[in-house]
Amino acid sequence: MTDAATRRLPETWHLSVEPDDSPAATALFRAYYTEVAQRYHTLHGWPRITPEEIDAGVAEYLPGQLMPPGGALFVARQAGEAAGCAGLLLIDGGRTAELKRVFVREPWRGRGAAGVLMRAVERHAAELGAERLRLDTRRDLTEAVALYRAYGYEEIPAYKEDRYAELFFEKAVAGAAPGR
Repeated sequence: MTDAATRRLPETWHLSVEPDDSPAATALFRAYYTEVAQRYHTLHGWPRITPEEIDAGVAEYLPGQLMPPGGALFVARQAGEAAGCAGLLLIDGGRTAELKRVFVREPWRGRGAAGVLMRAVERHAAELGAERLRLDTRRDLTEAVALYRAYGYEEIPAYKEDRYAELFFEKAVAGAAPGR
């Protein structure tokens, strides 16, 4: 079999902007939270996170932030199934958009969903007039750190306090209106 015959054809991703409390968004956030919380527990040598701890952690995040006019949540679907999400939230008077909840479920990783989501958020930030995108993450989320660096995000000093955030990144928004 030739290399051309074994190459995977590009996936067709379907994007939608959804309320951050839609069924798909809620399920994706729960999967995201479960994964990052379990990794945190593992990193610190703690027992597996319990369903009750997950419920309590998820409940701390109030819905409605990642919705227009000051935010958005993009959901990527493959064959109708919600595979991943990425959100943005305008901060500091709209000059900055914060990248939030970038997550792709395990079966779809490595198939282009993260890139589709990142580009959608970046385009939307430009449409909203943001001059830059910022984000925070943890060092142990190595795949996320690699993704952000691959998309041109550069490490910056902390721009907010968050007990879980260890790394902060920023990228200028292409096509943003100058002087806003």
